[in-house]
Amino acid sequence: MTEMMNQYLGIKSAYQDHILFYRLGDFYEMFFEDAKTASKVLGLTLTGRDCGEPERAPMCGVPYHSAEGYIGELIQNGYKVAICEQMEEPGAGKGPVRREVVRVVTPGTVIESDFLPDSRNNYLAAIYFGDLTIGVCFADLSTGKVRATYFAGIGAEEDLLSELATIGPIEIITNVDLAKQAVLQSFVQERGILSTGKLKSYFDETAAAEWYTEIAGGYGQDQQSFQPAIYACGAAFGYFADMQKSDLSHFEDIAFYENTQYLEMDTSTRRNLEIMETMLDKEKKGSLLGVLDKTNTSMGRRLLRSFLEHPLRDVKKIVTRQRSVAELVSNHILREEIRHLLSSVLDMERILTRIVYGTGSARELRALAQSIEVLPQIKTLLQAAESSQLAAIWESIDSLTDVYDLLSTAIKEEPPFLVREGDMIRDGYDAQVDELRSIKNHAEDYIQKLEEKEREETGIKNLRIGVNRVFGYYIEVTRSYSDRVPAHYIRKQTLTNCERYISEELKELESTILGAEDKLKNLEYQLFCEIRDIVIQNASRIRKSGAAVAELDVYGGLAQVAARNQYVCPEVDYSDVLMIKDGRHPVVEQFVRDSYFVPNDVELDTDQNRLMLITGPNMAGKSTYMRQTALIVLMAQIGSFVPAAEARVGVVDRLFTRVGASDDLASGQSTFMLEMREVASILQHATKKSLIIYDEIGRGTSTFDGMSIARAVLEYTAGKKLGAKTLFATHYHELTELEGQIPGVVNYNVAVKKRGDDLTFLRKIVRGPVDESYGIEVAKLAGVPQEIVNHAKEILAALEKKEETGRSHSAVKTQKPDADPMEAAAISILDACRDSVCESIRKTDLNTLTPIEAMNLIFEWKKAIE
Repeated sequence: MTEMMNQYLGIKSAYQDHILFYRLGDFYEMFFEDAKTASKVLGLTLTGRDCGEPERAPMCGVPYHSAEGYIGELIQNGYKVAICEQMEEPGAGKGPVRREVVRVVTPGTVIESDFLPDSRNNYLAAIYFGDLTIGVCFADLSTGKVRATYFAGIGAEEDLLSELATIGPIEIITNVDLAKQAVLQSFVQERGILSTGKLKSYFDETAAAEWYTEIAGGYGQDQQSFQPAIYACGAAFGYFADMQKSDLSHFEDIAFYENTQYLEMDTSTRRNLEIMETMLDKEKKGSLLGVLDKTNTSMGRRLLRSFLEHPLRDVKKIVTRQRSVAELVSNHILREEIRHLLSSVLDMERILTRIVYGTGSARELRALAQSIEVLPQIKTLLQAAESSQLAAIWESIDSLTDVYDLLSTAIKEEPPFLVREGDMIRDGYDAQVDELRSIKNHAEDYIQKLEEKEREETGIKNLRIGVNRVFGYYIEVTRSYSDRVPAHYIRKQTLTNCERYISEELKELESTILGAEDKLKNLEYQLFCEIRDIVIQNASRIRKSGAAVAELDVYGGLAQVAARNQYVCPEVDYSDVLMIKDGRHPVVEQFVRDSYFVPNDVELDTDQNRLMLITGPNMAGKSTYMRQTALIVLMAQIGSFVPAAEARVGVVDRLFTRVGASDDLASGQSTFMLEMREVASILQHATKKSLIIYDEIGRGTSTFDGMSIARAVLEYTAGKKLGAKTLFATHYHELTELEGQIPGVVNYNVAVKKRGDDLTFLRKIVRGPVDESYGIEVAKLAGVPQEIVNHAKEILAALEKKEETGRSHSAVKTQKPDADPMEAAAISILDACRDSVCESIRKTDLNTLTPIEAMNLIFEWKKAIE
């Protein structure tokens, strides 16, 4: 092997599972297996290089100045990249140029904006498995945000997976062998998350605690219970330090939390409610986030997502958010002015991170200046804010006028991308830069001035100054004026009819002109580094202002949604009441364009109305109704206004949805098995303060088995042992008999209008059980051929006749002997009245009615019915 290749192999040995970008001149080269992999993924030509062995080493490469895109593509394909730079100029020492790995890039350590989703954090999850507890840290290197918690007890692993699914980390590191953690390994494989196990050095308790103390400055007595989470944080910091090869001083936002602080939802519930994305297309549009996200900044988008990931259970905090939103809803002018200013704020958090880590360019500084420019105006607008949180935001926003003045004075409006190419510093900022730039841009003028000066001093009228590649600049004098050549001229070249000279002044000018461009580039880079250091010194101020702007952006966005969609501020308290008047589905109503979205009421508590038993045909709107109820609760607990005429929400601790599932063929689980697992999880974790949605329990098995299971689950859920607020949709009409038998169970149905074979869904939830299933009518609506529909009716009639024959005797026996004939007569009279009203409505010509005539008719109809 050659010396250079031996050096390569030595460095590569420390990064076996990485693709090594090895700097050779103006290229990053890859060799052997790295080259084969990279050539396939990046579409590069695979070549070879002599390395001292009989066969040439496979090789491919990318230009160093455009490597970022190639690195990003490798990262997005699940690879890790180690960047090896030349640490000295070629020829500076003996042997090959000294090289070192200066940075390692993995999915969880990316800070380049082109490869980061602007609307969500890029979290690395560090998971510490202790003897009885699990600590987990979610750290975003690109923003400096860290969240950490721990889980203990029998359901710790289940809670961990639920939190991982909620946060959605892009990379996972842990201290255990993933092969021995089957559930976790299945989770990361299913989601394609890059994961590395058995990293015991990072998770060593002593080393992890030291890393945490170094970054966070230690921890107090109140954090002792979070010890497993602290070990996870320390492991993440140690990992980042090894990857970045630089300090981690920008990690200032470290938050410890417990799940009991937030409304808990399992993975199934989040998926069923389509909070972040739709189930079918995995798109934001069509989800709750898609409706609520009217933020103007990337920072605000990420914060809104975190609100939805962790809705609050603290009424005081919820009300504080509500008041901020309410003030911006009521003050239209203030809201619009703030939103207009926020639209020019860029991603201050990530821009600052790139500046801190030395990867930011002058463009980042310019972008930061653009964002800071509007802070004084935002602060002025908030000066008269009445809500406590808006006032706190006003207090937190630093105008940063000193930083803005520096950046706007020093950095050009449109600087180049590369920081070593010059042309970044504004004219007038530095006298030496101005002089060098003037020399670079006006070299001919300087030569012309010197030429005129020499002619005047020597009296040689045809003296001229020229330049060539061999001698550089020279003074040329014809032989006829050789006697006037000054003594300080130094002869450089003799030609046929002239002599060429140089002078000290010309040599200095030559040196100045020819070296001006390099000097200018170096000086501009030096000034850029000085300016960058000043920004880094003010990083805490910038970061604090950015966080305040993000929070303001979220409140402004929620206010915009509330104002446009006619949402109301719900009353949130610690009661067990859930009351919604004229509630609407926040997503569905956005897509109903050609018809009216029918609002519905909800009344639930833990006493008389614990469980709403909802019956009705498919497609009538049961699922929409139940989901909208859950979404309204969730919206209320993030501090948002809700789509209703009025609402009161007693804080819910957990939200569960059991909605139809598909077979999990990969794990061999049927629909029914998945359904039962979800039901079991609900019954194990739900409390009296929970809200549960059951949609068609027991459909995946035989009718009697399914109905038995549905009834048992209903009785347990509504019983005193659990007694949770519940919406229970079912096609088992036999369950409607439970109203009156089980306290708290109340029958509701989705109103349907039937005329002959035609069926109209009224989408209204009304009191009482449904009178029939309408299954055949729904089949007709769905487009089932008429021939099949007719045959289905024949079969149904035969079955009903058979069942009626078998039950006729018992039916006679169970008839009440003391039935009131007057009651039957009253019902007949009421039917007759209704028929007469219907006939009157049919005969009425709506096109000729005046408003007064319409009111009189309605009065007559009401009187007749009463």
